[in-house]
Amino acid sequence: MGLTERERAKANRQAALLREAARLFADHGFNGVSLEDLGTAVGVSGPAIYRHFANKQAVLGAILTGVSRSLLDGGRAVLAEAGTAEVVLTRLVEFHVDFALGGADVIRVQDRDLENLSDDDRHTVRRLQREYVEIWVGVLADIHPDASEVDLRVRAHAAFGLVNSTSHSVRGLKPAPKDADVRGILTRMALAALQA
Repeated sequence: MGLTERERAKANRQAALLREAARLFADHGFNGVSLEDLGTAVGVSGPAIYRHFANKQAVLGAILTGVSRSLLDGGRAVLAEAGTAEVVLTRLVEFHVDFALGGADVIRVQDRDLENLSDDDRHTVRRLQREYVEIWVGVLADIHPDASEVDLRVRAHAAFGLVNSTSHSVRGLKPAPKDADVRGILTRMALAALQA
């Protein structure tokens, strides 16, 4: 059973609100953005946001818990596909690079405003992130069977750091590189680091 036209419109408005909130929070920080700013960005009054979210902190929570769930779901989907550990690792890297290139604003928000989450949302984000890292650690353990768990975790976090930071830092380059070029470079570099 599909959504009604009204339900679809509400879902689209909420998705647009989260997209614009991520952009505004990335540009100005959570504390530098008001509900009125959010409303203006999607063409509604600030108080109209209360139809979708209890407050601005709930908007931040929806952004960061949503992206953490998406990463975990995507990682699990990659893991469910058949293939050698090397093939699965390549798919994980490609998945994460695509996420980083498409979600540079969300990455900046996560880096700067995680502490502005409610305790419950922060706990949820951290739990989802740990589960995502465990997927990577499991695959890396198959590639590096003699490596310690600490070694495997450092490798995974180093790859995330490379991919996540580069995805938004290259946007300031002149001329700006094409996403396809950045995607290829980041994928090759992350795989080289993870397999070294």
